[in-house]
Amino acid sequence: MRLALIDGEHYPSVTKWALKKINACCAVFVGGREKIESIENLERELGIIIFHGDDYLKAIERAIKAFPIEEVVDLSDEPVLTYEDRFRIASFLMLHGIVYRGADFEFKPKRMRRLKKPSIAIIGTGKRIGKTGVSGFVARTLKEVADPVIVTMGRGGPKEPEIIDGESIKLTPELLLKVVEKGGHAASDHFEDALTSRVLTIGCRRCGGGMAGFSFFDVVEKGIKIAEACEKNLIILEGSGATFPAVRADKYITLVGAHQKLDFIKGYFGPFRIGLADIVVITMAEEPMASNEKIDALKKTIHEINPDADVHTTVFRPRPLEEVEGRVLLVTTSPRDAAIKVAKYLEEIYDVEIVGISPNLANRSKLREDLKHFSNYESILVELKAAAVDVVTREALAQGKRIIYMDNEPKNVDGKDLKNSVLNLWEQIKDG
Repeated sequence: MRLALIDGEHYPSVTKWALKKINACCAVFVGGREKIESIENLERELGIIIFHGDDYLKAIERAIKAFPIEEVVDLSDEPVLTYEDRFRIASFLMLHGIVYRGADFEFKPKRMRRLKKPSIAIIGTGKRIGKTGVSGFVARTLKEVADPVIVTMGRGGPKEPEIIDGESIKLTPELLLKVVEKGGHAASDHFEDALTSRVLTIGCRRCGGGMAGFSFFDVVEKGIKIAEACEKNLIILEGSGATFPAVRADKYITLVGAHQKLDFIKGYFGPFRIGLADIVVITMAEEPMASNEKIDALKKTIHEINPDADVHTTVFRPRPLEEVEGRVLLVTTSPRDAAIKVAKYLEEIYDVEIVGISPNLANRSKLREDLKHFSNYESILVELKAAAVDVVTREALAQGKRIIYMDNEPKNVDGKDLKNSVLNLWEQIKDG
């Protein structure tokens, strides 16, 4: 069935003419009064049920509850619905799996099947906001109570799903370098998850990302089928950038970077991703990434979009995966100002001396230049991302330096407890 969006800026006879062409079962009035007397009169003239109200989204919601709507056709026009309004409608309809079509656009959601096992999806509103760090944290939190498996989807992922048994395999620098030498991407998300959480991980490839968050090509479905067949109790689905698997998880954790543009969260398809969330984690919520005013504005926006979401404000702190001591070179994807803060934290907590910092882990040419200028160090501490293996690990082993990988662990700065919220999420899944 089709639902039409109509306005009062068209004459009723014109609207009626268009409604017959699309064979709509009902309509939602979205505004404008120039060419109509009243909605009651309009309903009589059109001979169709019209849903209306101060909030057009609530009117649309009432309509899709009353009828099995498969497609919404927008017969309105400027200035009644702005571009922002149409993205708001598109995000809402995407949540409900309904096609949204206009004169020169169409937003078509992918079919999102339910998994055969309990699942949590960890998705984001952009790249480099900490999805892998949070995925590892969630897996470690639930490891003893849920026995999870993580399925990742990366731009550098394998052509066919690749299983890494983080519980039994020791991912040494030498082993990771061998993976690179065989043509693999040893810093892909499933390697990082296996290393930081010590659980079974399944790595998948994806290419391209749509506006709503679906990939153009991927092998994630194959990876999910492997996860469904293995003897694990929970599947953790980890998104990539702003893209995530086209399946319907039982629960969602959505990450928002505090440094991201507010328009990207409240506009476009930000409301779709926020609307899916049971938990929203605002990451990097500190200077220089974001001011307190920006963080407050983010929290307000999230609450307006999804008042039921459990919102956590967090920062990331480094967690070396081995004992670290002496003079250390820090290599990270964080901007320099943030990397300096990380370095100070490491010196205070781990009693080491950070003798150099490179924030260019995601820029191989600049990273190689950085490494040429540092020599007075004993160990390199690096995130398992980007060029961590093919450049940093190779250089460390060649120079006889010790290589130590580190995790980025989320820490609440709002007095709340993300760990307890994750455990509660699992209890909700178990309780059905």
